[in-house]
Amino acid sequence: MPALPSSVIDPLWSQFKTLLPTINDDHPLGCHRRRVADRIIFDKLVTRLVLGGAYTKHADDLVSATTLRCRRDEWIAHGVFGRLEQIVLEAFDRVIGLDLNHLSVDGCCVKAPCGGDNTGPNPTDRGKSGQKRSVLVEGHGLPIGVILAGANRHDSPLLRPTLECLSRFGFFLPETMRVDLDSGYDSYVTRDLLDEFGCGWKNSPRGTYIEINHTRRWAIERTNSWHTRGFGLLQVVLDRADKVQHAWASLANAVIVLKRLLQMSWTQHRWATRPVKRYDWR
Repeated sequence: MPALPSSVIDPLWSQFKTLLPTINDDHPLGCHRRRVADRIIFDKLVTRLVLGGAYTKHADDLVSATTLRCRRDEWIAHGVFGRLEQIVLEAFDRVIGLDLNHLSVDGCCVKAPCGGDNTGPNPTDRGKSGQKRSVLVEGHGLPIGVILAGANRHDSPLLRPTLECLSRFGFFLPETMRVDLDSGYDSYVTRDLLDEFGCGWKNSPRGTYIEINHTRRWAIERTNSWHTRGFGLLQVVLDRADKVQHAWASLANAVIVLKRLLQMSWTQHRWATRPVKRYDWR
């Protein structure tokens, strides 16, 4: 059974292959080992992203674990994963429209047993190695920025680099933006920072309990659930290098945005083509 349905992975691959660098695989004597097809590597990497596990667990007679790592590093060096995420976001903005007026930021801690970059002792997991993702989402709950840090980092210092992810949209930002935050960001430093960015805010005050369904922060909580429950490699971080960790996060975000784009496009098409019942009131 494939890790993703064909309705998602086929359009994702159609865009992904246009970003791949051109490789000359011709040998003058024709006696070298043929290069493994990019589609096979792509399917294996997507499967590992969804299911998690080591590269050796996903290697078979078609491709080895070494080839998976080498091709991954080759695509990261060309910035393929980051460009794919940006293209999918721009496609959603053209078809549906991103809701940048309502933003939410929150952090999420996950396990990182192998250590490496952007990891640290997790205070909520008996000091074991963990990683924190500071995620920025728009009004629909789509991730538009992810900052990786050690699990021992506080959410408040990560707010500035997280909000700076908005620079990917250039000059197309709305005039008014509001950021919804939980009580962990309730400080004068946070409010001064949001004033600097020209954003309004709605911050849950400390010492009070507000149900999540009474605020707009349910969007960021749902996105964190999409990350941890939908992608095994984001639930347990196994790669140690910073560039590899960011590549997996970009690929996961691209999958989430594409799924949402297909779902909302189909819903709009269904309601637009729905026959209207006409009643005879005579």
